[in-house]
Amino acid sequence: MIESHSPASSEPLISEPGLDTDLQLKNFDPHLSENESASDITVINSLQHVQKNFIPKISSTLNEYIYDQELVQPKTLLLITCAISMTLLGLVINNWLMGILATLVTLTLSLMALLPWIQSLIQKWFSGTEIKRIVALIGLLVSIIGLLRFTGIGYYFISLAPKINWDAFGTLAELFGALGQIFIAIIAVYVAWRQYVISKDLTIQQNQLTEQQNIITQQQTIDSYFQGISDLVLDDEGFLEDWPQERAIAEGRTAAIFSSVNASGKAKILRFLSRAKLLTPLKRDRRLGRAILDGSGGYAEDQLEGVRVIDLGVMLATADLSQTDLRWTDLSEANLVHANLSNCDLVKANFSRTILYGANLSNTDLNGVRLFYGSLETASPRSRTKAPDYETGAFTGAVVENAIFSNSQRMSTATRCYCCAWGGEKTRSTIPGGCEGIPNLLRR
Repeated sequence: MIESHSPASSEPLISEPGLDTDLQLKNFDPHLSENESASDITVINSLQHVQKNFIPKISSTLNEYIYDQELVQPKTLLLITCAISMTLLGLVINNWLMGILATLVTLTLSLMALLPWIQSLIQKWFSGTEIKRIVALIGLLVSIIGLLRFTGIGYYFISLAPKINWDAFGTLAELFGALGQIFIAIIAVYVAWRQYVISKDLTIQQNQLTEQQNIITQQQTIDSYFQGISDLVLDDEGFLEDWPQERAIAEGRTAAIFSSVNASGKAKILRFLSRAKLLTPLKRDRRLGRAILDGSGGYAEDQLEGVRVIDLGVMLATADLSQTDLRWTDLSEANLVHANLSNCDLVKANFSRTILYGANLSNTDLNGVRLFYGSLETASPRSRTKAPDYETGAFTGAVVENAIFSNSQRMSTATRCYCCAWGGEKTRSTIPGGCEGIPNLLRR
């Protein structure tokens, strides 16, 4: 056992401040080499680090151990054991004086032994502010009891008890009980409603996160598609190298990705393909089938006999392209039957020979849009059996029958007249500005 006041406990466990200087002086030798001096300095720094960080912790641990040993000193244990024995003896022989004295001694010694431990527990579990609040609450309760006892207010309430109609109080108690149950039911409904609101908010947030993740995944898919198409149709020098099998694979990739992206993704793909001239009919070498340069830094176009790298065909039939940017896109000869193009920006878009049967073009910007070649007087929609004439415009126009143009913006006079002439009665009723004075050449 370690006594609480032993000389060993009074000696300082941390060395004197001069230890740093002594260590440096004892380990420093001017005749040593630079490497040996650097090594000694490192050892000194390590000793200083141990002195500053670990010795105080060891000292604190030893002090706590010594402090705990005070609670179990042999003398204290012997006295408590004797007091307990005397108490039990008093109970056995039924001696009141011996029993009460032994009990008081046992209680006093036990409290003296446990008081430091109780103090440490209180300091560990409660802060100073919390102890003050607990004591203040106890003081408040004692003050209320004292006021009731010493001011006579308590006696006054006791004297009123026989005069109270307890039956009425019973009725009131039942009423308050019923109101309490109603209040509890209201609280339960409120809690359920709050749980529903929180669950709904969490669901909305989860859906937003899922949507954002889908957008990121879609963009990665589109970027991979762009890179794949570029690697497929271009050679090592960056020239167009599109053999028939490569064009077929490119069309297959495009058809597959259109089915897995939303309207915005479709618009991005169409803008990429259009600006890269992959949707434009290019003039080809008759023998090799290679695209021919136009002599001004681009590829020559051939509207009549040119071959497109990617032919959209029916990929966009009934597609949803609403609220997207399709400016300057080449959608000529594409099948957009019943497609949704509402609220789109179609400035300078090319719809020549495009099938827009039943398509929704409401609230679109049609500034500079091309629906036909040649002049308005000779232009007509495409035909299945007759070849287009790009000089006169015959059979070069878009099929706009039953298309919807409600609230379309910046529609030119030529475009309006063409839609009125070849759109049919349903289309004519939706064209801004009306079709008065323009004959219905479609006759249905």
